[in-house]
Amino acid sequence: MISRRDFLQASVAASAIIGASGFGRWGRLAAQQALTQDQLLQFDTYGNVSLIHVTDIHAQLKPIYFREPSVNLGVGPNKGEVPHITGADFRKLYGIDDGSASHYALSSGDFSALAQGYGKMGGLDRVATVINAIRADRPDAILLDGGDTWHGSMTCYETQGQDMVNVMNLLKPDAMTFHWEFTLGSDRVREIVQDLPFAAMGQNIFDAEWDEPSEDFKPYEFFERGGVKVAVIGQAFPYMPIANPGWMFPEYSFGIRDAHMQDMVNEVRGMGAELVVCLSHNGFDVDKKMAANVTGIDVILSGHTHDALPEPVLVGETIIVASGSNGKFVSRVDLDVRDGRMMGFRHKLIPIFSDVITPDAEVAKAIDAERAPFKDRLEEVIGRTDDTSLLYRRGNFNGTWDDLICNALLDQRDAQIALSPGVRWGPSILPGSDITREDIWNVTSMTYGKAYRSEMTGETLKLIMEDVADNLFNPDPYYQQGGDMVRVGGIGYKIDITKPIGERISDLTLLATGEAIDAATPYVVAGWASVNEDTEGPQIWDVVEDYIASQGTVSVPDNTNVVVVE
Repeated sequence: MISRRDFLQASVAASAIIGASGFGRWGRLAAQQALTQDQLLQFDTYGNVSLIHVTDIHAQLKPIYFREPSVNLGVGPNKGEVPHITGADFRKLYGIDDGSASHYALSSGDFSALAQGYGKMGGLDRVATVINAIRADRPDAILLDGGDTWHGSMTCYETQGQDMVNVMNLLKPDAMTFHWEFTLGSDRVREIVQDLPFAAMGQNIFDAEWDEPSEDFKPYEFFERGGVKVAVIGQAFPYMPIANPGWMFPEYSFGIRDAHMQDMVNEVRGMGAELVVCLSHNGFDVDKKMAANVTGIDVILSGHTHDALPEPVLVGETIIVASGSNGKFVSRVDLDVRDGRMMGFRHKLIPIFSDVITPDAEVAKAIDAERAPFKDRLEEVIGRTDDTSLLYRRGNFNGTWDDLICNALLDQRDAQIALSPGVRWGPSILPGSDITREDIWNVTSMTYGKAYRSEMTGETLKLIMEDVADNLFNPDPYYQQGGDMVRVGGIGYKIDITKPIGERISDLTLLATGEAIDAATPYVVAGWASVNEDTEGPQIWDVVEDYIASQGTVSVPDNTNVVVVE
């Protein structure tokens, strides 16, 4: 296995490629408008095996703006550790120049201004160009998709994921794992999986009735590449029935299943695997703990928490790679594998600047064809942002997109309090920009999006918020079983993330009156994304569209009603 000395030597070599491990070189070139596709793709080929990783695309076929989080708090052993470092601290850690392309791609500060210069990112036709370039250099590179692919847009919703399946198949992945895909329903997932020309994997996807590995998904797949026998083990999102509606996939159970993962690692090693890769949708902190618990994994390709890191993180002898989300980045990892051991690696997080990278013509044509039946609906302008409002959703607490959704729920559902799920997906909209129907769907599209209206006592509201907070801020990563904190409208509160469950939330206040939320009093609450099967109400995208249309131009200042103690 790789030694710490080998790791450090390889990291230094990789740093020389991209400049201070953090894009400083190409950032300055971009600022001088001298950035080229060749410079973005430049890589000193290394070793004998190449991995290509994409994850959390969330059905974004076209280039987008996507602001990274300004707040990403770590707790317990992960406090102050990447990826829980943001803003200027993040840039300092990786040697990123203020105002550079890396600042724009990886950090939140001055996002609106930098976006004007650097433009949109992503687009699967540009991703295809990068993948093809890597394959031209290393023809037998292994392309791995970390999941959250068939979810997150109008076209994906309307085609039950088929648009993403068709386009991704053109990229020719070798394997994928899953999370939001299961919210299409298990019948639809099986229908797609049985026709995929690549491996659908999840060692932790079990038959719920028999508590044994599901026959619908492979636990692992072998690849012979560069004279090396490579085993890729899949790890689907462990907490499906907690974070998403279990009634949509009742025949499956999930979980982290460390013991079974260890069995799978031992099994593939016993079958001659010289390199073991875990294609994971655990989330970064969970992957760190799993790497410490399970021996024999060389590389974890991490997904779910949308982290984009310029360097892998080393846990023991396992490297963990985080490749961002929404098609903004592609990771390339070259490995030197000799005598059954990983001796070193080189890594590059490749930014997909859509104005710099030439679209792949075949994939661009396919994307346009998938979108064509919906084009008029997608492009219809519903409203605008004012000149100061950046709409974003990313961070532990309310983003402005979430505040806008909560405002829509309060207004359109005649409620006192609004609740919106703390999901991480959804592109950003710049100030002074049109808001199209596609933009609204990009932050609301899901198969259980009905906007309910009900009564909750203050006690119930606090219990819900405490439960969600524990899913996010439990010191043990294996108990962090959700997304970010539930977004709220109509109320303010204080949260102390250092406290145990039941004691984190205080000072709940009804903003309309300034009065404290009373435990025994019922309040009218509107929300969406309930995991209950019998939820009634209009679809959330219709609620938000009607609200934006009624406003014309929306103004969404930063939320100051949530006070955080760390």
